Amino acid sequence: MLFGLDGVEIGLIIVFLCLFGGILSGFPVAFAIGGAGIISFGIIAALDSAGLLLHQAIDTGSAMYADLVAQGVRPESISTFRYPDLPRYSEPVFPRGWEVALDRNISFVVNRMNERVLAGQSIETLLAVAMFVLMGITLERSRIANDLLTTMARVFGPLPGGLAVSVVVVGAFLAASTGIVGATVVTMGLLSLPTMLRAGYSPQLATGVIAASGTLGQIIPPSIVIVLLGTLAGDLYSAAQEERATLAGCTDALTFLGEPAVVSVGTLFQAALLPGILLAGLYGLYAFGYALVNPSKAPAVELGDGGSEPVTRGEAMTWFLGVPTLLIVGMLALGQVGVIGSQDVTVDTYSDAGETASLRTNVGEQCRASMIDLHGQAAWDRAVAEQQAINEAGGVEQARALSEEERDALRDAKIANSPVIGTGVAVGFLLLALALSVARGVSPTAEPLPLIVGAAGVVLALLFDALFISPLASAGVTFLILLVPLALTLWGVRYATGILSQNELLRVVFPPLVLIVAVLGSILGGITNPTPAAALGAGGAIMLAAYRKLADENRSGRLIIWTTFAVVIMILVGINFDLRVGLADVALESWIAYVVAQAAYLFAIFGLFYALWVLFAGGVLTPVVRETAKVTSMVFTILIGSQLLNLVVISFGGEHYIQTFLQSFDNEFKVFLIVMLVLFVLGFVLDFLEIIYIVIPIVGPVIYGGTFDPKWVTIMIAVNLQTSFLTPPFGFALFYLRGVAPKEVTTGHIYQGVLPFVLIQVVGIAILWFFPAIVTIVPDLIPN
Repeated sequence: MLFGLDGVEIGLIIVFLCLFGGILSGFPVAFAIGGAGIISFGIIAALDSAGLLLHQAIDTGSAMYADLVAQGVRPESISTFRYPDLPRYSEPVFPRGWEVALDRNISFVVNRMNERVLAGQSIETLLAVAMFVLMGITLERSRIANDLLTTMARVFGPLPGGLAVSVVVVGAFLAASTGIVGATVVTMGLLSLPTMLRAGYSPQLATGVIAASGTLGQIIPPSIVIVLLGTLAGDLYSAAQEERATLAGCTDALTFLGEPAVVSVGTLFQAALLPGILLAGLYGLYAFGYALVNPSKAPAVELGDGGSEPVTRGEAMTWFLGVPTLLIVGMLALGQVGVIGSQDVTVDTYSDAGETASLRTNVGEQCRASMIDLHGQAAWDRAVAEQQAINEAGGVEQARALSEEERDALRDAKIANSPVIGTGVAVGFLLLALALSVARGVSPTAEPLPLIVGAAGVVLALLFDALFISPLASAGVTFLILLVPLALTLWGVRYATGILSQNELLRVVFPPLVLIVAVLGSILGGITNPTPAAALGAGGAIMLAAYRKLADENRSGRLIIWTTFAVVIMILVGINFDLRVGLADVALESWIAYVVAQAAYLFAIFGLFYALWVLFAGGVLTPVVRETAKVTSMVFTILIGSQLLNLVVISFGGEHYIQTFLQSFDNEFKVFLIVMLVLFVLGFVLDFLEIIYIVIPIVGPVIYGGTFDPKWVTIMIAVNLQTSFLTPPFGFALFYLRGVAPKEVTTGHIYQGVLPFVLIQVVGIAILWFFPAIVTIVPDLIPN
């Protein structure tokens, strides 16, 4: 053996050195990774041909090995790490020669590129990366971040440490808008760092809060990190749990786990929501606490009120808090007593299939023992009792076609028990009522009559729904009955919109906030998957940037506003009307709704192209598209290069060697802790893309093959990578900030400033470690 090391260990060292040598060489990382794979394979193949690389494999024909198997030890759990005294024999790291390994690698490269890059199931999810990148870069180039920082500074500036708190708020906002760490850190470094320094903030606090807030894009959805991690986590978790079920003696993971072994990007977005808010809250609390202890280093700053009308505390409490709270609580209360709710009286043509037991009990002895060990004896006994009750009742009832009389009876029962006010009407008019209330709070001296008329329209709409609209009423009839109340409400809301547009905070924050809510709401609510939501976000960002460009040029942005209304109308019509005009019998209202939806769609497309033309003519679109293409190409090129490097590691047994080492520990937490520490260290010198595509596929089968919740594992990895982005001396966020910081801000200032936030990150990881429900509670509450 060379240097007394196992041949596989030397191979891993060679790959490691070639990878870091390629990264430090100055070549683009995307090409350096692929080149490192080719060069390292050549070096390992040459050493193997020279007989210098020998692997010490366990002699499976020895008596000691046979004794272990006879004692019930599974062969796959026998390794040199667990049983170092077992007899071994030497073999080349390429047992069948490097030529065969090269041929297999080329075949695997073609298959993996087809599966993961060109035509695989994950390609649709990966398309969301391009859309989210386009969304983020468009918002960044449209100077919306500048407006947000200025406005938030006016809101929080008068508080101790207010500028630092405003940077955290805007950092979280940009993270939910862009998801790109480098762009967020650079943008906030250019915009807020000079302002904070002029206001008397210490360089340490200013740089630390900017760098930390910029990395929130790693975790707050829609995060590109989570999109990329999710595409891998789903495959790794499914494959690892299937293998685990097989080793447990069960036929599949569904039988063993009692639930499908799947995890989606949308579910991971739900899981990342609270951890992202937690970290942002910890940052803000630290900034506020630092200012209280050191007021001279984080002074309060008065930057003006932005021209808003003065509002007394009583008026603010009434219209911003009291009335909205009363409206929301009232709606929830009416929902609890059955006044408000779904009025859907649709009856299925077929009966429901009978319920099955919570666990499958018709399994073999080994699977039974494994399931009891996993779920507990109580859960198994409960499943056995459930299955016995089902058998005594004649077995599982299969779905059957219901008779006309049965369907009529079920429909009559639904009609009799339906709420008097529909959920859609109640929610829609509640939102309009909230707009009226906020407008009154923004300008208490404004003419109240239009707002009163709008509020009367809301009340009339609820009364008309309760008195005149039955659950059997069609969408067209419902619209006609509510036409007058809706017109009154919209007249008041139109007046309220004019008031709200005069408030700087609402004017700046509301448009991107609506875009973020639309994108995240559609994903977190389970309405759609990340790719269509990302396309919606990209289109919305383009229209938002075009509106901002027109405003800067003192041109009317009315067409953009009407385009937004067209999108809303198209969605509302599509939700409430049956647009299937190809059926044999189509109602007149369906034809009218189809024409309206088609017209709204065409107008929306026209408005989108108009927005693109505005950005193109203004010189914004070209650099946005160029930067989007550059970032997206980098992501996919790194994906291809990392797959090549992974195959090299697999070819000489490196992946199996690492996994065997990790599996030699009996404690799952210890294994995961080791992986987290390794990822933390690698985060100093590798970008998250390299770590996701190179390291995670190697350690993934181990960390996703245990009892840990895959959502928790994935979010812990994402937060860990975020921490490594901040940690001196190699944290990437520090280099981004150093590149845009003024000369008076030294690298030492940046390092000193981020250390408290690194400790906050560690505290955040510890909180998630000991309270995993923070990660899992949102996915558990929201149906997928």
